[in-house]
Amino acid sequence: SLLKLFWRDLRRDFTANRGRRFGQALVMARELPSDIRHLHVHYLHTPASVVRYAAFLTDRSWSFSAHAKDIWTIPDWEKREKMNAALWGVTCTRQGFGHLDTLAPGRTSLVYHGLDLSRFPDPVQNRTGCDGSDAGNPIRILSIGRAVAKKGFDDLLQALAALPPDLNWQFAHIGGGELLNDLKQRAKALNIAHRVAFMGMLDQANVVSVLRESDLFVLPCKEASSGDRDGLPNVLMEAASQKRAILATNFAGIPEFIHDGQEGVLVPPGNWEMLSNALNMLIRDPERRQRLANTAFERLRRDFSMNGGIDALMQRFQDTAQETVFAPS
Repeated sequence: SLLKLFWRDLRRDFTANRGRRFGQALVMARELPSDIRHLHVHYLHTPASVVRYAAFLTDRSWSFSAHAKDIWTIPDWEKREKMNAALWGVTCTRQGFGHLDTLAPGRTSLVYHGLDLSRFPDPVQNRTGCDGSDAGNPIRILSIGRAVAKKGFDDLLQALAALPPDLNWQFAHIGGGELLNDLKQRAKALNIAHRVAFMGMLDQANVVSVLRESDLFVLPCKEASSGDRDGLPNVLMEAASQKRAILATNFAGIPEFIHDGQEGVLVPPGNWEMLSNALNMLIRDPERRQRLANTAFERLRRDFSMNGGIDALMQRFQDTAQETVFAPS
């Protein structure tokens, strides 16, 4: 029964959140239209618990999409049991797929979510010749993402502060987040606050506008102390869509899109010294930045457009629709 299932979970995760999941599942089960026979949920942590309980109670099938935090911050027993209970699942990075498939072989498929290129304008030519040597023309460095530990913005500020004094640069960060004030204080302590702009959260149109005005996009992701990590951040693909050179870390799903020295430059996560050295070299070499940006743009269009992922998911849903769970009751 559902109560036995819930009690088994509660004994291993005796938290208020577990109780809330059960309550939300009861409401969901009551409100579901009778003609809906299959449920699909994004994220394998709390949302999948709610859907699993509701599907169990109402004799429906369900499937899931797993991403990043939901993979790496819940215990293996919970992931294993959910995957085995679901009809099927997908995840969006090869690293995440490898982990999930080890826990429950054959229950999950790899489907890159990709980028909807129709939502972005054609790229504009990057500024050529900007190498940080002109006192009146600083190179523009940009990063986008929530101010949380796994984004590595503390490493980025340290790397920027270590750049040679002869370079002229400006850095802009777009995003909110719990560590934003800490980052502002860190920039002051490193004596680079006059070169750093924290722009807060912006709508997509303004994000794209700032991105098109930048010269170099940087995202130094790493694993947080909680175990949280990124998958393949969309902002990297967004930077590629505007032909901006990318500097990131060789971590999580990032190397699945960016090969070091081809679509961008990758450094080890958590290593601000190597990050600073890579920044220095890329700033001084606008021709290399342009080559990297062009290659990333072509790879994005060829292998990471949204259409491929949508087609794969559509096929899965069509196959599901033909199964007996949709037969009239």
